[in-house]
Amino acid sequence: MKRRPHDDPDSAFGPLQALSEALAALGQAQEVRAFLEDLCTPAELEAMSDRWRVVPLLLKGVPYREIHDLTQVSVTTIGRVARTLERGAGGYAAAVQRQQAATSSASH
Repeated sequence: MKRRPHDDPDSAFGPLQALSEALAALGQAQEVRAFLEDLCTPAELEAMSDRWRVVPLLLKGVPYREIHDLTQVSVTTIGRVARTLERGAGGYAAAVQRQQAATSSASH
C-alpha cells in the first residue's frame, strides 16, 4: 500500500471516508456496480468478488477446502476472509444483515 505523508494524522481517513460516502450515496446495485467498474481494475474487482463469494459459505460453516473446490478461491484468501469475519470492522456482517433484510422484505 502506498504511504503518503500527511500534515494532519487524522486526514488519513479523509479519502476513505469520502469514498465510503460516495458508495453510500448510490441507491441501486447497478449504480454501485458501474462505480466499482470505473474505480477498480478487473483484477481488483475479481479479488473483491471472490472475497464476497466466500462469506456466505463461511457463515454456513463450509470447510475451507470445500469452499475452494466450489469457488476456486484460494485457501489463503478464504482464511483471510474468515479472520476478517471474526476480528474485522464488522463490514461483512453488516452487509450480510442488510442483504438478508432486503431479501426478506422483498419476499413479503
